[in-house]
Amino acid sequence: MILTPAQPSPSSDYKTTASSLRLQLFCSFAGCLLAVFASSAPAQTPSKTKSQASTTIIATTAPKTVVDYAQRYAQLCASCHGVDGKGAPNLAPSLAGQHSFYAITQLFLYKNGRRNSDVMNALIKDFSNDDLRGFSDFIGNLPALNAPFNADTPDPLRMAQGKELANKHQCMSCHGGQLSGGQQVPRLAGQHEDYLKRVLTEFRDGKRLGYTNAMNEALVGLKQDELDTLAYFIARYPGKP
Repeated sequence: MILTPAQPSPSSDYKTTASSLRLQLFCSFAGCLLAVFASSAPAQTPSKTKSQASTTIIATTAPKTVVDYAQRYAQLCASCHGVDGKGAPNLAPSLAGQHSFYAITQLFLYKNGRRNSDVMNALIKDFSNDDLRGFSDFIGNLPALNAPFNADTPDPLRMAQGKELANKHQCMSCHGGQLSGGQQVPRLAGQHEDYLKRVLTEFRDGKRLGYTNAMNEALVGLKQDELDTLAYFIARYPGKP
């Protein structure tokens, strides 16, 4: 089952467009999850004799393509995101420590053109439901790193300014006290600074939408230097795995 949700029409009223898109996105993604889980559920079969059942157990418990999404990740994803999911500045965000449900949400958005990236859209457009689950499960098992990727010694003043902004705009209320996120909220701790700058700017400018407008509203009115300071702080925040 391949879902192709309708694209929202342009509108000068951002809030109306955002609300409509979020509703479509929720319904589309709910349908996608139902399809994904339904396609992976074992089919009901008539009762079998003991010998038939034994044969079935042997057949169905063999590793189903232990394929591996580890192998496929290495082939398709590691060149940008790294074998351990660390990503690289100015290339690709970190996936290390990210949550599986959040990952499958983002893969779905890329597959259906709800998030824009020439590379990701082209790579994922032919993914099956099993692929969406397989890759997201693999990503969900990538261990988070103990220390931020940004190894420079943090500027105490700028970190204090960033913390003040994070508290004022309630970043921790959704992303957690360690900025480690949750199943529907991304892990931010240790993410690359350049990626954070870009994403925060997109949310502030209304170029990226989520299920709710929480991020858009939280960042309204922030100047670019404030977004940069917030990204600086998050990228160096000593969150725990």
